[in-house]
Amino acid sequence: LLGRFFEARAKGRASQAITRLLELGAKQARLLRQGTQVMVDPLELVPGDTVIILPGEKIPADGVIDAGATSIDQSMLTGESHAVDRGPGDEVYAGTVNQQGRLEVKVTGVGPNTALARIARLVEEAQATKAPVQGLADRISAVFVPVVIVISLGVLATWWIATGDFADSLSNAVAVLIIACPCALGLATPTAIMVGSGRGAELGVLFKGADVFERAKEIDTVVFDKTGTLTRGAMTLTGLDSEADERLFLARVASLEAGSEHPVGKAVALGAEERDIELAPVAGFQAWRGLGATGIVDGVEVAAGRARFMADRGLHIPDRYLEALETFERRGHTAFLAGWGGEVRGTLAVADTMRESAPAAVAELRRIGIETAMITGDSRQTAEVIAAQAGIATVLAEVLPEGKATELARLDAAGRSVAFVGDGINDAPALAAADLGMAVGSGTDVAKEAGDVVLMSGDPMSAVVALRLARATFRTIKENLFWAFAYNTAAIPLAALGFLDPMIAAGAMAISSLSVVTNSLRLRRFH
Repeated sequence: LLGRFFEARAKGRASQAITRLLELGAKQARLLRQGTQVMVDPLELVPGDTVIILPGEKIPADGVIDAGATSIDQSMLTGESHAVDRGPGDEVYAGTVNQQGRLEVKVTGVGPNTALARIARLVEEAQATKAPVQGLADRISAVFVPVVIVISLGVLATWWIATGDFADSLSNAVAVLIIACPCALGLATPTAIMVGSGRGAELGVLFKGADVFERAKEIDTVVFDKTGTLTRGAMTLTGLDSEADERLFLARVASLEAGSEHPVGKAVALGAEERDIELAPVAGFQAWRGLGATGIVDGVEVAAGRARFMADRGLHIPDRYLEALETFERRGHTAFLAGWGGEVRGTLAVADTMRESAPAAVAELRRIGIETAMITGDSRQTAEVIAAQAGIATVLAEVLPEGKATELARLDAAGRSVAFVGDGINDAPALAAADLGMAVGSGTDVAKEAGDVVLMSGDPMSAVVALRLARATFRTIKENLFWAFAYNTAAIPLAALGFLDPMIAAGAMAISSLSVVTNSLRLRRFH
């Protein structure tokens, strides 16, 4: 019972971070009803409602901004201290703070269906699971208890035969039973997992199970996906080389790419929009992942993609555009060709921005003995420029999305223990193939994203934090197990020899359990 009390107390303290987060939610919501603002309980909101959030107020529910622009403090959700800019069409989350500007937000999630509530459930589920090392402790405890009973009976018989004093002999036997209670052994692993997962949630790192900690501490290689992980994933159109009418060329290519979900296509469409170029409807749109796309624009079949893709479709590629392609790639830009009527008509280039923390994250991984690599579908020239900026020496370039899992399998076959850091949706096969999948979370539905670990902020340094925290947690587990075994090894002989009466034995047993809990709670200071 005492052991269970300590475990419950540790779990309560470990979950304080999540409890505090849930308590930080808005207490009232400013509902817009038929043009009138009405103050209601946030739990009374339903998806589709429109709420008003004034500067300094907390957002009462998950939603999408209909009107207004602001900076949002979402540190309680992602662990990032700086505010993020948000405007019409952007998602916002319950509990985060509107720092400036009046917002109109259409509600998409309320109460248990908010991102924050899902995070809390995810952490609770992780705390409820058992790490593989806990199985060892359970097996030892299963053998340990009957052995201690036998030892206790032996102590009773030996002392009774030696002294003839049954009361004193019974006292020594009871002392052995009390002091050998395996409470500390049972608490060694779960308390560390509870505190570690709770601290991870505070730092924007979500572990999806206790076994993840054990796998994470074995990682010796981290492979980063490029787009959206090392870079911000917000590409912009940076170059265009065409002998054709530039506006016509960009209009046709942007019209084609407007139907694409790929960041490159979105960048081209945005570039056309910024130049006030009107887009035309597309018929028969088809996309080949990692290669290119085709579609009918203005009655003409337009193709855009890699040089190989264009050649395979019978389009002639003038040397000028191949040279432009190479020039853009040497600068670290992602470049591709576009054309119609059997001829490539121009070269376009887009570029992403390196995350400021990427070089520091790579350097920190190297410092703790972990190698790094970058994987991307970009050409080798472009990839090597980006990798050099981040300080990564190993580059896996021109890899199609479905080929990422194959590349990770090769590293695994070479004896590496590999963690993959990538998008939680687009890189699901690679995340599953890695020894440890680390998904860059969007905050929208972290419980459903692929990966063993979800990095809420998208900052590459979060991957470092996750691995360091996993190592610290497992180190704490080993310390707890060591002290639990050491305590029993030293205490049982003392009790058997009559140096400890039952009251002292009970106190020693309680102290041993308390020491394990206290050692685990040190993880709350991890940073």
